[in-house]
Amino acid sequence: TYEHVLAFNIALLAAIASPGPALLVAIRTTLVGGRSNGISIGFGLGLMASLWTGFALLGLDGLFRLFPWAYLAAKIIGAIYLLYIAWSTWKGASTELQDTSYARKNAFRDGFLINVSNPKSVLFAAAVLVVIFPQDLTLLEKGIVVANHFVIEVAFYTILAFLMSAETVRQKYLNAKLYLDRFAAVVLGGLGLKLIFSEK
Repeated sequence: TYEHVLAFNIALLAAIASPGPALLVAIRTTLVGGRSNGISIGFGLGLMASLWTGFALLGLDGLFRLFPWAYLAAKIIGAIYLLYIAWSTWKGASTELQDTSYARKNAFRDGFLINVSNPKSVLFAAAVLVVIFPQDLTLLEKGIVVANHFVIEVAFYTILAFLMSAETVRQKYLNAKLYLDRFAAVVLGGLGLKLIFSEK
């Protein structure tokens, strides 16, 4: 029903807006590459996030619980990618920005891979879905939930890209690029390590 979708969207927006690698990388991508890249990474983030929801609806969370090694492998691979992004961000902190430094196709890819790197998304989605939606959803209704998730993600990151691409905001970032990029690298590295060492 409409009430189910509304409740899901509220929970989803709270999750998207919470500090994490997806939000951090989306903000930095917009500041570095401009509005179009910010929107593009949002499409990548949204596509993979909605796929995690689709996997949860199809029972992938149960597969992870049945085969803990598969979940552990997904976590380690995701953590390695986050650590790579952290290292790249740290390394590039002292370099000046170039107008052509960030292609939209790369932004989409990075967004997709950032959310691939977080298998916890499928467990979160499963928990939210169980609480909000009835268990007897049809295949069409599951498809609507996934499509709705994608639209909400893209809308959020598109609005974020418009806000963060304002010239005054970008100029403030450029003035403090070294420190902000180093901070972002530390946070992303910490999230990668947390993903490796967390028990769940």
